[in-house]
Amino acid sequence: MGCDVRVSGLLRRNLQPTLTYWSVFFSFGLCIAFLGPTLLDLRCQTHSSLPQISWVFFSQQLCLLLGSALGGVFKRTLAQSLWALFTSSLAISLVFAAIPFCRDVKVLASVMALAGLAMGCIDTVANMQLVRIYQKDSAVFLQVLHFFVGFGALLSPLIADPFLSEANCLPTNRTANTTSGSHLLHASRVLAHHHTGAQPWSNQTLPGLTPQDGAGVRVSYAFWIMALINLPVPMAVLYLLSKERLLTCCPQRRPLLLSADELTLETQPPEKEDTSSLPPKFHPGHEDLFHCCQRKNFKGVPSSFFAIHITAALVLFMTDGLTGAYSAFVYSYAVEKPLSVGHKVAGYLPSLFWGFITLGRLISIPISSRVKPATMVFVNVVGVVVTFLVLLVFSYNVVFLFVGTASLGLFLSSTFPSMLAYTEDILQYKGCATTVLVTGAGVGEMALQMLVGSIFQAQGSYSFLVCGVIFGGLAFTFYILLLFFHRMHPGLSSGKERICFYTRGGKQSRGARERCCGS
Repeated sequence: MGCDVRVSGLLRRNLQPTLTYWSVFFSFGLCIAFLGPTLLDLRCQTHSSLPQISWVFFSQQLCLLLGSALGGVFKRTLAQSLWALFTSSLAISLVFAAIPFCRDVKVLASVMALAGLAMGCIDTVANMQLVRIYQKDSAVFLQVLHFFVGFGALLSPLIADPFLSEANCLPTNRTANTTSGSHLLHASRVLAHHHTGAQPWSNQTLPGLTPQDGAGVRVSYAFWIMALINLPVPMAVLYLLSKERLLTCCPQRRPLLLSADELTLETQPPEKEDTSSLPPKFHPGHEDLFHCCQRKNFKGVPSSFFAIHITAALVLFMTDGLTGAYSAFVYSYAVEKPLSVGHKVAGYLPSLFWGFITLGRLISIPISSRVKPATMVFVNVVGVVVTFLVLLVFSYNVVFLFVGTASLGLFLSSTFPSMLAYTEDILQYKGCATTVLVTGAGVGEMALQMLVGSIFQAQGSYSFLVCGVIFGGLAFTFYILLLFFHRMHPGLSSGKERICFYTRGGKQSRGARERCCGS
């Protein structure tokens, strides 16, 4: 109880900065999920094929990784961190406003690359600042932080849905040179959506086409609405800058950490593992990738140490990659044969997916206090494989698509934090598990979206579910290997000490915090 009172006091003293950091992750969520339902409209707008528009996902995810590394540059002072968050959140509004004017896929990819940089910077800085404020008590606040990602990702497809076009953006009498006829016929159906008069067309850029029935104009309103909804976020960061007196030209006398952190450390009772709460130092797992890769960190470590890092990263490569790919292409899959779901109805699928991811993150908090992370990861990975198999078997049933989408959201929601908690427990909070796993997850989102988009275009919509089964099966295989290397690892824990929950970017599990609090 004493621990809960102390945490409540910390929240009251730091309510405004905490709400501000949560709000910038709402911007992150808005930007991560809107491409899926608007994909076909953006293809019409940019006159591009599916493989070409897939480069937009690639550019966003690649620059998100670069932005995460760049965000570490701004972590030294509060002023740098807040200015970085202000610039990034404002850039996201500008990106939303600019998307309707991108008539070329290369321009759109460049604009989304800017959004990726802003998202990566937000990811690093907001996580780091909350850890600085709450130290060992940061886990629950970071969980709420990532809840706001899901909330933003849930909202953006709902905003876009009323403005999605049901119209065909291709002329019905258009003919073009054909190569690989069956694949090109499929490509024409992706945009034509079963228009009976459609003729095969080349899967290269389509010059001279203009969207019909105002399709391009209609979807523009969705982006402008999202730009306006996001505007209060940079304003909130600016207000926090003003409150902290960081807008003036006065000499800065801010320390490395927030002033609230010093107050926390002064009022915090002495603990046995006091070294982990020293202000200037962070957990080794939270260093950037370059610091983690230094040779001095690997002296005398067993081979299982590297194997655990690699297999855990590969599990998240697959599961986070599936999250990004499913969110991006489930709308395109639904409007294709054999389902032929209407555009408006299909537009709810990304929202359903992210809604159940958000719900799953809330549900996993009490569940994780009773179930070990290793068990949660096992259930999640098996659930993903089984769900994709069911979707594959009942690929002609729209009801199963909606139920399966919700099921995937639930199973994928807690995979990342549970895997992170399990891996850190194996390594006894040594090494670079957080950095390696975050990097592996980010690369997976980037790579699998490109791969699934290319396969979807070449092999047809059925391949979308086949890819899900394959990637889910690989995730399960890598997890079994991780269990094997865990048993080999000389630092094998007794299993009696339970790690209740660990969140992305956090420093300590909920179970560890409870032990520190004596509960």
